[in-house]
Amino acid sequence: MKKKQLKELVNNMSLKDKIFQLLQLSGSFYQDAPDLVTGPKAKLGIEDDAIQNAGSILNVRGAEKTKAIQKEYMETSHNKIPLLFMADIINGFETIFPVPIGLGATWNPELIKQAAEVSAHEAAVSGIHVTFSPMVDLVRDPRWGRVMESTGEDAFLNSAYAKAFVKGYQGDADDLSDNNIIACVKHFAAYGAPEGGREYNTVDMSERTLREYYLPAYKAALDAGAKMVMTSFNVVDGIPATGNKWLNRDILREEWDFDGILISDYAAIKELEDHGVVENAKEAAKLALEAGVDIDMMTSVYANHLEEVINELPETEKYIDEAVYRVLELKNELGLFENPYRVANAEKEEEVILSDKHRNLARKVVNESLVLLKNNSTLPLNLNQKIALIGPYAESTSLSGSWSFSSDKDSTVTLKDAFSEWLNSDQLLVATGSRVVESEFLKDSLGNYYSEEDDMKLDEEAELKKAIDYAKQSDVVVMAIGEHYLQSGEGGSRADIELPQVQKKLVDEISKIGKPMVGIIFSGRPLDLKAEVNQFDSLLQAWFPGTEAGHGIADVVFGKVNPSGRLSMSFPYDVGQIPVHYNEFNTGRPLEDSGHSKRYTSKYVDIPNKPLFSFGYGLSYTTFNYTNFTLSNKILRKNEKITVSVEISNEGDYSGKETIQMYIRDMVGSVTRPIKELKGFKQVKLQPGETKTVTFEIDESMLRFYNREMSFVSEPGKFEVMIGSNSEDVQTLEFTLEK
Repeated sequence: MKKKQLKELVNNMSLKDKIFQLLQLSGSFYQDAPDLVTGPKAKLGIEDDAIQNAGSILNVRGAEKTKAIQKEYMETSHNKIPLLFMADIINGFETIFPVPIGLGATWNPELIKQAAEVSAHEAAVSGIHVTFSPMVDLVRDPRWGRVMESTGEDAFLNSAYAKAFVKGYQGDADDLSDNNIIACVKHFAAYGAPEGGREYNTVDMSERTLREYYLPAYKAALDAGAKMVMTSFNVVDGIPATGNKWLNRDILREEWDFDGILISDYAAIKELEDHGVVENAKEAAKLALEAGVDIDMMTSVYANHLEEVINELPETEKYIDEAVYRVLELKNELGLFENPYRVANAEKEEEVILSDKHRNLARKVVNESLVLLKNNSTLPLNLNQKIALIGPYAESTSLSGSWSFSSDKDSTVTLKDAFSEWLNSDQLLVATGSRVVESEFLKDSLGNYYSEEDDMKLDEEAELKKAIDYAKQSDVVVMAIGEHYLQSGEGGSRADIELPQVQKKLVDEISKIGKPMVGIIFSGRPLDLKAEVNQFDSLLQAWFPGTEAGHGIADVVFGKVNPSGRLSMSFPYDVGQIPVHYNEFNTGRPLEDSGHSKRYTSKYVDIPNKPLFSFGYGLSYTTFNYTNFTLSNKILRKNEKITVSVEISNEGDYSGKETIQMYIRDMVGSVTRPIKELKGFKQVKLQPGETKTVTFEIDESMLRFYNREMSFVSEPGKFEVMIGSNSEDVQTLEFTLEK
C-alpha cells in the first residue's frame, strides 16, 4: 500500500476506530475462555467494539494460534486492518540463548547478531511480528532484577550490542525479509538506574549523566534502524517517562528524528495516576498522548478516554492521526495488508524451530559467554578422573532465565546429560545436594505466581548425605550452583546477592572433604562470590545459558573449548559498594596518589574499593602477553587520526581467543571526567607460540563529552590511552589533542 493510500485510510477512519488501533491487548481476549467476561475484560473495562478493533496483540505464540486469531479478527473488524502480534522474545524464541547479560560477556557483537537472526526466524514463522527487545538499559547495580536482560555497565559496549540486536532482528530495516521481525528498543529511558536497585523505583540523575552514559545505546539502536521504542516505568527528572514530553518528543522525535512507534510498557499509562502526576485516567490519556506515546499496552485508558480528550481539545486529534499513521505504516512495511498472516506457517515451524543449525549456534554462544573467574589448574578436567557432579543445577532444565517462560524445558541439555557424553557411567556420580532456594522464599516472593513446578521437592537430609558420600568417592567435585532463575528478571530485585543459604550450607559441607572443587555459577546477575572464591579451586560463571547449556559448558569444562568470555558488568566485592563500575570519577581525595592521609581518602574502612572481578575480566586456559605498545604519534589533530599498536602473544599450551580492550582518559576537562572509558575492543585467535599485532585508531570524535554548557565537544589537552585484557590490568601511554 502506498503512503497516499495509508493517509486516505486514516482520513476515512472514525475517531473511535483510530483510537482502537492504539490499543494493545493480551491474547486472552481473543481465545475462547469461559472466564473472559469475568477475567481480563472485566478487569480492564474494555468494550467488545474495542476488542474487535484493537491494533495489536501481546504474547500469543504459534502459527496456528496467530493465524486463527487473525482470521477471525479480519472477519469481524470494521476496517479490515490486520493485527500486529508482539511478544517478549528476549534471549531466543524456542532455541534459547544465554540471557542478555551472558550475551554481553561474549564481547562479540557479530555472534549476538547471529543469535538475534535465529530468534527472528523462529518467531516469524510462528506468527510474531515484533519483539520487545533489545533492552539496552545501562546497569550499575546488580541488585536490580532486570540486570539479566541488560548487556552491562558500559555505554560504548552496550551501543555495539544494541546495533547488533537490531540488525539481527530486522536485517535491512528498509527491506524486511520473511525471516525478519521488528525490534522494539526498551526501556526509554534510564530504567536501569532505579534507586536502591529496586524494581520500578525512582530514577534521579543529571542530564549530563543521562546523555553521556544512559542514552547512547538507545540512539545506537535507532541509528541501526529500530522501528519501535518502549517507554520505561521510571521517572526522568521527576516526570514519568510515559508522560515525559521532553524525553519523548523533544529528544526522541525532534533531536533524534525518530518516526517509528512509541509504545508504553505494560499498564504504564494507567500508572501515571499512581505516580501522582494526574488525577484520573482521562488526564493520563491526555498526558501520554501529548508526550508522544502511540500505543497503550494493556489498559483501557486510551480506548475509554481519548475520545473525551479530543472532544474537549480538538487540536489534539492531530496526535492521534500521527500515531495511527505510524501503526498502519509498520503494518504496511510488514506486508500485512497484502497477507495478514505474513509467513506464519506450522510446517515451517517444525522445520525451523530448534533445528540442528540453530542449536549448534546456541552451543557456540554458550561457549563464548562463559567467564572463567578463577582457576588453580583444576580446569580443564582430566577425563581419567572420577567426577562428582553435585548441586541443584546438576540435572535441572531450568537453565534459560525468567524471560523464557514459554520455551520447552524438555529441549534443554542438562549438565548431567552433557557430562555423560564425555565420561563413562562409572566415572560420573550425580547428586542434587540441596534445593536451589528455600520454598518459603519462593512463596513469599512470587505470591500468586508461585507454582510447585518452580519449587524443588526433595528429602534435604538424604540428598545432602548422598552428595557428601559421592564427593568422598570422587577425584574432583563439580558443583552446579547459583540463584533460582526466578530470583532475577522483572520483579527480581534482591538486597542480598549472595548464593541462597541452602546452597551455601551445601558448599560448606562439601568443602570440608578436601577434594578439588570446581564451581559452575548460574545466575542472571553478578553475585557476591567473595566466600566462594576462597572455597573453590576454579569458578566458571555460566549465567543462564539456555537450550544448549549442558553441551556448551561441558565443551569448556573438558577442554574442547578454551573459555574467552569477559565480564560486561563488574562483580562487587560486597553489596555495600553498589553501585560499582569501572568508569568512576577520581574524586578530590582518591585512595591512590592523594596528598591526604589514607584515613581521609575516598574509601571504605572495612572492604576494598575495587570490585571482586572488574569490568572486562575473564581468564583463559592459556597465557597472553602484551608487548610493544606504541602510538604512531603523540599529537592528535582534530582532522587526523593516530594509531595504537600492541603485540599479543600466546605463551601457553592452548589455542585461545583474547579480547584486547582500549580505554582512554581525559586528564583535564571543564567537567570531571572518568578515570577510564572503553573506546574500542578487538578479539584475536592465537595458537600456542603465535604473536599478532593489533591496532586501533583514535580520532577527535572519540574524545567528546558534554561540557559545562552541555555541548558535546572535545577539549584540547592531555589524554591517556590504555590497552589491556580488562579494565584493571592495562598499560598506559600519553598523547595530546591539539586545538
